[in-house]
Amino acid sequence: MPEPPIPFPDVERLVVDHLKSRGELSGVIVDNRTPPGFDGTQKAVLVSRSGGVWTEDLGLDQPLIDLEVYGPDKPTAHAVATAARTALLTVRGTAYGTAHVTDAVEADGPRWLPDYRHQAAARYLSTTRLSIRPA
Repeated sequence: MPEPPIPFPDVERLVVDHLKSRGELSGVIVDNRTPPGFDGTQKAVLVSRSGGVWTEDLGLDQPLIDLEVYGPDKPTAHAVATAARTALLTVRGTAYGTAHVTDAVEADGPRWLPDYRHQAAARYLSTTRLSIRPA
């Protein structure tokens, strides 16, 4: 008899919802889609799953999450990146639906990454590995 499918959570929505609930990101756009009219100068955190693995022996999904952080200038973007970085690490021990986040480990801290599509943008990118136990 085949095993039932694994109910993986939408990890991008998990991260977006968690970051939106954090006071340190008040006034910052947080989403997994670029907002309408985006020119790169708004304070924004764009969330994307960039890879990761299912570790069957441990029963863990270990997605890599990219935070693409924008601001009107480099100091502002850096401040938002630092706040987002701190906020994401607080996801440890939380539940999302029936899934539980057991760990959050930074894989690559915020790094300056110019956005050539949006010339006026100031952008930082960071990557965090989550460990999530689905239901």
